Amino acid sequence: MFGMTVFESVLERLKAEARQAEEDAADEAADDDGPGEIRGLTSGFAGIGTGGTFVSGSQAAAAYLDLYEEPRPVEPEPQPAPEPPAAPPHLLRVAPEEIAEDLALNGKEGVDDLLARRRSFARENHPDRAPEDLRANATLRMKVANMLIDETIRRLKVEESLGLSR
Repeated sequence: MFGMTVFESVLERLKAEARQAEEDAADEAADDDGPGEIRGLTSGFAGIGTGGTFVSGSQAAAAYLDLYEEPRPVEPEPQPAPEPPAAPPHLLRVAPEEIAEDLALNGKEGVDDLLARRRSFARENHPDRAPEDLRANATLRMKVANMLIDETIRRLKVEESLGLSR
């Protein structure tokens, strides 16, 4: 085994073990006198002894099919339908005054503060996050909030251009 690669030495060892197993099997076959011992596995099923009964694979499968039962599917227990979540109260407030109150507009905000409030308001009121039946309210709230914030930003820019800013 010296002077061989690891792969070659493994192959040689496997070949030697196979030869030894063949010799052992030949010795046992010569010593085997009586039926009742398992000779080995065939393509179908194990044969028993030289004079014993042999069962083919299809015969064995047929014998076991009688014992085989299809598993019954487990049916889940019926769950009561979950109650729809209560409508968020803020989505029911659609008057411009109520939306301005929700935005907490006081007229003294800066542009950056107004933009931050728009993002915060959108996180809570965006129609994609609203329940199906309140999406129209959420859309209206977003439109009014955007209009109020845009008008406030325009007013701030006009005041700044006229030199009236604080």
